[in-house]
This record gives sequence, C-alpha cells and structure tokens, in this order.
Amino acid sequence: MFRSRVSFTGALIALGLIGNTVGLAAGIDPYKVEAMTSPVPNRAWIPDQPLPAIGKPDHPAVVPPQYKGQLSLADLTDLALILNPRTRQAWLSARAEAAALGIEKADDWPTITALYRNQISRNISATTGSPVPVQTVYGPSISLSYTLFDFGKGEADEQSANFRLLAANLTQNRTLQDVATQVEQAYYRVLAFDYLVRASRDSLKNFETALDAAQRRRTSGLATAGDEYRAATQVGQAKLLLSRNEGEWAKARGLLANVVGLPVQYPLELKPVAELPPVSEVSQSIEALIEKAKQNRPDLMAAEARARSARASALATSRAGLPTLSFVANYGRTMYTNSGTNLIGYGQTASSIAANTPVVGVQRPEQDTYAFGFNLSIPVFSGFRDTYSVRRAQELAEQAESVRDQLLSATELDVWQSYYDLQTAASNVSSTANLVKSAAESSAASAARYKAGVGNLLDFITAQQDDTNARVAQIQSYLDWYSALARLNFSLGASDSAVVKAQAKQ
Repeated sequence: MFRSRVSFTGALIALGLIGNTVGLAAGIDPYKVEAMTSPVPNRAWIPDQPLPAIGKPDHPAVVPPQYKGQLSLADLTDLALILNPRTRQAWLSARAEAAALGIEKADDWPTITALYRNQISRNISATTGSPVPVQTVYGPSISLSYTLFDFGKGEADEQSANFRLLAANLTQNRTLQDVATQVEQAYYRVLAFDYLVRASRDSLKNFETALDAAQRRRTSGLATAGDEYRAATQVGQAKLLLSRNEGEWAKARGLLANVVGLPVQYPLELKPVAELPPVSEVSQSIEALIEKAKQNRPDLMAAEARARSARASALATSRAGLPTLSFVANYGRTMYTNSGTNLIGYGQTASSIAANTPVVGVQRPEQDTYAFGFNLSIPVFSGFRDTYSVRRAQELAEQAESVRDQLLSATELDVWQSYYDLQTAASNVSSTANLVKSAAESSAASAARYKAGVGNLLDFITAQQDDTNARVAQIQSYLDWYSALARLNFSLGASDSAVVKAQAKQ
C-alpha cells in the first residue's frame, strides 16, 4: 500500500514537471494572457473592452465662502493649502506612516487567537485495520503567543517606523512650503503681465498718436508717405506685443488657479494693487543664511530621518536571524459526536471490536485541553537569505545617507544662487527706476517737438520705443526680485515670507 502511494505521488510530480517543461518549450498560453497585449512591438495595443472613464475627483475643489470675491496673496496661499491635492497627498502619506508605527507597536502586546473547530472525520483503527465510523469533533479554543526576547529586533523595527513617520511629517511641512512658494511666484507673474498689458496699451496709444501726427503732417505736406508707413508699422508691432502679453496674462491666471487647486478656467478675482511693495535689501550674510537653511529645511531634516530609519531597519534585519524566545499557551474544550458501531470507547475492548460486537450509546465525555510553555526559535540555515538581506539593508542605509548628503549640498547651492539672484534683481530694480524716468522725459520731449514740427518721426518713434522698453525692463526687474525672494525663502525653509506678510496688510 505504501509503495503504491509513493509511486502514484511520484507519477503526479513527474507528470507536472513534464507538463511545465513542454508548456515552456511550446509556448503554450493556457489562460490566453498574451492575447491581451499588442501582437508585435511596433503596433499599438487596441483595447477589446471599454476603458475606465475618468470621473469627477473624489475630493472636488470647493471654495469656502470666506474666499469668495477679491483675494490677496495671503488669501490665495491659505486657499491653496486647503485645495491643492499635493497637501492632501502629503498628509495622507504621514497618516499612513503613523499607522505603520502603530503596526510595529502592536508587537509589544501578546497575540490572542480564538478558534472554533467543527471537524468530521473517518479513520482506520490501528488495532484491526477496520474503518472507524464517522466521528464529529467540535469545540472552542483560545491560544496566546507573546515574544519575550528577540535581541532588539522589534525595538529596531519600531525605531525605524518612528523615523519614517518623522520624515513623512517633515515632508508634509515641506510640501506646504512648496505650494505656498508656487502660489507666490504665480501671483507675481500675474501681476507682472497685468502691468505689461497696461504698458503695452499705453505704448499702443502713443504709437497711434504718432501715426495720427504723421498723417496730419503728410496732409499738410510736412511729412512723407514713408513717415506714415513707418508709424503704421510701429502701431502694428504694438498691437502684436499687446496681444502676446494678453495671452501670457491669461496663461498666468490659469497657472495661478491650477496652483491654488482650482480649475484653470476658474474666474479668480485679485485685489487691485496700486503699486508693488517696496524692494528691501537682505540684511543677513550668505553664511548665516546657509546655516539657517540647515536648521530650518524640513526636507533636509526628513532626509536625515530617512537615513536613520534605514540604519535602524538594517539593525533590525541583522537581528532577524537571531533566536527568539516566546511564551505560548492554549486552552480548549472538545466535544465528540459518534455515529455507527465499531468505535473503541468507554466500555469497549479490542476483542469486542474484533468480534464486530456493536456498542450502542457509547459517547466520549467533553474534555478540557490546555498547554503552555516557552518556544525558543533558533534559525539555522535559510540558504544565505539572512546574509543577503542584511547586506541589502546596509547598502540601502548608506544610500539614504548619500541622498541626505546630496540634498545638503543642493541646499547650500540653492541658498547661494537665490541670494545673489536677489541681490542682482534689487540692483536692477534701482537701475530701471532711473531708466524709466529718463525715458519718459525723453519720449514726452520728442512728442512735443514732433507735434510742433521741429522734430523728425524717427526720433519720436525711437524715444517711444525706449520708453516702452524701459517700462518693460522695470516690470521684469520687479518680477525677478519677487521670484528670487520666493526662491530664497523656499531654500531657507521659511514657513512664510516677508512678501506674504506685506501683501496681507494691504
């Protein structure tokens, strides 16, 4: 009997191995999964079923009532921190890591498992070889297991999870700063193109005035057709520039709405700004700012936390192959239900079974079962799995430390570049202010001379172009300064910027 069972089992194994080998060799696809892909690499996949439709967001952007109407930069920032999906993603990531820490803390408690068994079986009598009638065994049981000592593996796992939670919380803080910085930059971009549109309209009016003057002078014989055509060309170029600036202004408004977390077509209303806040110099030295960034940057601290988490995880992995001592206990109550005859039970002997003497009404009593003790688990050999697991964990820890070091270097570079960008932009703001003043005076003087008939059209148009270019340069210098200030605050890890505070007071 035993040999036949072994032979049958061996035949099944051999048949399975042969089937797998033949299937691989012949390229058999019993589940037709390859038919669900493109037949050749150079042909696009064609779906054979309806594709999932993109529905509405699970958390649609709903603007709170207090953020309706005209909004300042501070209002837009607060609204973005509420509606931007990135803030919710970072928050949910932190909550997931908090749950992971809870999972690790659960190992500090015993594991208790309740079981209710209801088993129907039919066995062979070891004495006679005859089948024993069907027997039903049922009853509840409860077991307990508690790890007493594991060489610090559980503590290291909990420490690793704690550092991961710290990194996730710091990453959330950095995400809030990132969103606020994006809103700030998009807001000042809208303002800049709003000023550019105004400047382009004023320039167009000036060139139209020049064209009208050229037409009048030509009618009176004081100008040529070339002067009129030249003035008309400048009007056309001014209209083209105005159209481009209006398009960029619309794009900037869409970008601002998107950063806030609203649809791009949402009609944002911004509070009118009569003039841009004054430009101020940076009072701290570059060395002090770099040290401030090292202390305040949440992403830098998060990288440090991830490095420590990886190091703790490597420690836990190195101790996973050590023995563990556990306390185990079990208690249960077992009941029996018998049917038929030929059951060895109370009042029945093997001789009565051999004589096929039925015993009616023999019933085993209910029984309590229990066990308790200590389990010492000693890993012996796992095919070098533990060796490579420890090696991998150590390499990942060193990689995390390298990421931290690289981010530290990038932080210093960010502060350095944004600091000097801000200094350069501040100097440009001062220079363009004088440029705008002189260009405006030159344009006014040229216009007066041309209208009086003592100036030529070329000087008039050149002066107007200089005036337009100076105003554009001034607007660009302001945009550069505020963008550089936003980048500097972001590189420092500041929670907000002086620009936001100044705008909030308006």
